[in-house]
Amino acid sequence: MRPFFLTIFALTAFAFNSVLCRMALGPGEIDAAGFTVIRLASGAATLAAMIAVTGRSKNPIASGNWFSAFFLFAYAIAFSFAYLGLTAATGALILFGSVQMTMIGTAIVRGERPGLLEWAGLLAAFAGLVYLVFPGLSAPPLGSSLLMAAAGIAWGFYTLRGKGSEDPLAETSGNFLRSVPMAFIATIPFLSGVHLSTRGIVLAVISGAVTSGIGYSVWYAALKYHTATRAAVLQLSVPLITAAAGVLLLSEKAGLRLVIAAGLILGGIAIVILSRRPR
Repeated sequence: MRPFFLTIFALTAFAFNSVLCRMALGPGEIDAAGFTVIRLASGAATLAAMIAVTGRSKNPIASGNWFSAFFLFAYAIAFSFAYLGLTAATGALILFGSVQMTMIGTAIVRGERPGLLEWAGLLAAFAGLVYLVFPGLSAPPLGSSLLMAAAGIAWGFYTLRGKGSEDPLAETSGNFLRSVPMAFIATIPFLSGVHLSTRGIVLAVISGAVTSGIGYSVWYAALKYHTATRAAVLQLSVPLITAAAGVLLLSEKAGLRLVIAAGLILGGIAIVILSRRPR
């Protein structure tokens, strides 16, 4: 049962990153820049504390690197500002689609040659993203959608850089620590708009400490029980968990456009993953 509970916790944590961000930013409990700083700082502190308690990982200050930290920061800041205009479900769908397409696209650039079925899946997923943001009464704001796509691309590259990590906990902690000063610098142009409430701070801390810091660590622990393909397919559930949580906790509605786009994006990516030929 251990792999099951680890996997469920991690996937739920990924989904609740979106929910917590919307709970904080939607009602204006906190500004996007402040949420990002607190989230990254809380994640760094939590991961460093985990290393100190377990004593099984390297010093986080000596681990990680600045390039990976930049991708982590870019993901976090774009993610926060994107959620000023997106529902939890729409944001998670765009984020997840962009992450997967970034990783698949990178594999193609590196020499992998998709088969006909894989190309069909990629086209379906891309069509779903285009349909979701295509101008119309029910389309999400284009600016917010592009920011979330940028967040997905950044997270995709961050994930790719972390593959083969010898000490994921220490390196993740080191990347979080390095991302905090970047977030502080990025906040400078928005100082006049910074506003913090107790509820907003608490939500940002939970997002950083639990659903980000602990969530990412648990996912690394769960990955050893799954093949790469199964792990990728399991992540297809994240936008669906987010949509369900958005309906229950945020009173969001899943419109027809979102349902159709979700079917195209998630179905297309699933086809690509499941039809991949071993190299």
